[in-house]
Amino acid sequence: MPAKVARALLGLVLVVAVACSSAQPEKDSRFVSYRVDLRTQTLRLYWKDDVGQPLHSLQRLNAWLQGRGQRLVFGMNAGMYKADNAPQGLFIQDSRVVTPLDTTTGSGNFYLLPNGVFYTTVAHQAVVCPTAAFRYSKAIAYATQSGPMLVVGGRIHPAFKPGSPNLNVRNGVGVLPDGRVVCAMSKEPISLYDFAEYFRRQGCRNALYLDGLVSRTYLPEQQWVQTDGNFGVMIGVTEPR
Repeated sequence: MPAKVARALLGLVLVVAVACSSAQPEKDSRFVSYRVDLRTQTLRLYWKDDVGQPLHSLQRLNAWLQGRGQRLVFGMNAGMYKADNAPQGLFIQDSRVVTPLDTTTGSGNFYLLPNGVFYTTVAHQAVVCPTAAFRYSKAIAYATQSGPMLVVGGRIHPAFKPGSPNLNVRNGVGVLPDGRVVCAMSKEPISLYDFAEYFRRQGCRNALYLDGLVSRTYLPEQQWVQTDGNFGVMIGVTEPR
């Protein structure tokens, strides 16, 4: 083989190797994490059953879905909620606004501005954006509002500080440049800064905090199965049984 051809082939191999390497998610044993491709997978948000009662837990969500011929592949609580399990802030289900966007001020993580919205569209696209940038559209299929934003435009929320003693189990959601959704929960108490840094290292330019302390995740393929809890809205990724 001529030397020029050999060098060209070697260069091609190196380019492919680098591209494949950069496409791999960064592993971090402190987190349970799942990536969702909306083009090939079904992600929905759930709150109540057919008779209007809150589902409450991942166990009840799983059983309810099984009764409808669906298998829960991944589940996670998807935002803060009030005493009656009603969503705090915006909740859109099947393109219907169930609870409106909350643009008021208050105390607690939800109101640590900028807070934000995670939504999916009927065209199978996912978006995380600050609440102030959210615009309602009939093309939105599902949406949940929470706060604070973890990552905004590639930068960690300005209120978060490295070395913060405010530690808690936390879960959140982000969107990768290729459109896939990253859902993650810390396995141990962690600061908001370190949690946000995890999403930024994965490549998310925007990521949203969903909740803490009460957070639970159902992911059998990674031997992580938590079925308890008492939630409002939940994320569910399903496939036919």
